Amino acid sequence: MPMSQPDIILIFTDNQQAATLGCYGNSEVHTPNIDRLASRGVRFENAFCANAFCSPCRASLLTGMMPSQHGVHSWIDDRNMAEWPANWHALTGLNTLPEAMQSLGYRTGMFGKYHLGDPKSRADGWDSWVTMADGHVRSFYDNQIYDNGATYQQPGHSVDFFTDKALEFLEGTDGPAFAYIPFPAPYGHWPATNDGRRNRFAGLYDDCPMKSVPRQGLSAEAVKNYDMIKSGSGDGLDFSMLMRAPNHLPTLRNYYSQITMIDDAVGRIAAAAPEALIVFTTDHGLSLGHHGFWGHGGSTYPSNLHLAAHSIPLIAAHSGHIGPGRTDASYVSNTDLFATLIDYAGGVPDPELPSRSLLPVLKAEENAGWGSDEMFAEQEETRVIRKPGWVFFRRLRGGAAPDLPDALYNTATDPGETENLAGDPGHADIAVDLRDRVDRYFARYSRPQADMWTGGQPIQNSMNIAYWRDIWGGDWSPRYAYGVSDPSSPRQP
Repeated sequence: MPMSQPDIILIFTDNQQAATLGCYGNSEVHTPNIDRLASRGVRFENAFCANAFCSPCRASLLTGMMPSQHGVHSWIDDRNMAEWPANWHALTGLNTLPEAMQSLGYRTGMFGKYHLGDPKSRADGWDSWVTMADGHVRSFYDNQIYDNGATYQQPGHSVDFFTDKALEFLEGTDGPAFAYIPFPAPYGHWPATNDGRRNRFAGLYDDCPMKSVPRQGLSAEAVKNYDMIKSGSGDGLDFSMLMRAPNHLPTLRNYYSQITMIDDAVGRIAAAAPEALIVFTTDHGLSLGHHGFWGHGGSTYPSNLHLAAHSIPLIAAHSGHIGPGRTDASYVSNTDLFATLIDYAGGVPDPELPSRSLLPVLKAEENAGWGSDEMFAEQEETRVIRKPGWVFFRRLRGGAAPDLPDALYNTATDPGETENLAGDPGHADIAVDLRDRVDRYFARYSRPQADMWTGGQPIQNSMNIAYWRDIWGGDWSPRYAYGVSDPSSPRQP
């Protein structure tokens, strides 16, 4: 099959920092198949997420846009599904990756966790649609499945199930196929990772000391965030796990066993599709107690994108086309996969999007013009730039938070990101430079109606509605969509 039209398989895990894989230096986790995939292709050493929540990162992957463009700034709250418009999908009206792949002659299939709207109805661009009812993973077992119009209960492990479905699609497709496999694992949140159920790899970790996860006390920012959520929550979710999960060995061991479940799936997929381009990555990182908190970047207040929640694995392998065993130090984002896969399939990426094609890096072209040494992300009131030696958190001040502090860390001398240098006169110049870079980037890559920093509104959900109402007024609220014909006039929920 010519390189311009190979089968393309995008494996997308759920909540996984890069340091939880053997090929990224973890000696306790068992990931021989993913490590082998890295040895066959390119492993990116500095890959990061555009946001540290599930839904925004999935939206950025599928559109090549930042949250302040596509409008999904937080997790889609599917507990409110009964109130959604009929057949609602957050990305309707935007050019999405499956639609682009279809236009290039690909059959497209999604097999896994969707978390961007109504799972019962097929989103635009997908020829095959197999997903699960829950965006918030309650269990790895006994999930309700929506399978191309059929609905049924699936008792087995979701990773095995979605792997089977993806392989059926690849085997049964004539011509080039694009399979998107967003596994609902390793996830890391209760009850899924603390329900007492054991997968077939659990025994590998029964005696694991889990020294690859630091033991740290809870940060003040994590406690403050929990108190804020608890005081404003009547929704029935048990957020106490954010306080109880750090240093909880059964949860940590279960989490690692789910990674090995995924590794087994990667081995099956690689064996079944030896001539395909296979990309392995995740939506965002997950702190397992690193830096004193458990969870996403939104698990502290102010929110953060410290390394554990920000770093992601990114591996690409295509036998005969991508040089084996290479590592690349470019600063890249999972948002870049939108342009990369279109380019790899023979299409032309949109130069106006922030998504940048990694194809020159994958092909090891000389003078490719990539050489990116910075990347950007956003987490509601926190915007971030990372570059060699530095990470800077820019905070939006206003309303009840006039003094919300910026943060600057020298990652060369302080890799744990523990000493905030933002107020140090000796680092004022670098702080100003990085702040200006953040502002210029988001001035270029934002839409006013989706930019929360200028009064725009997120699609469906925000982690801190009270914060934004204090800044923009009591009638400020999330919305369900932006009108396609008139993007300046979003529809009310």
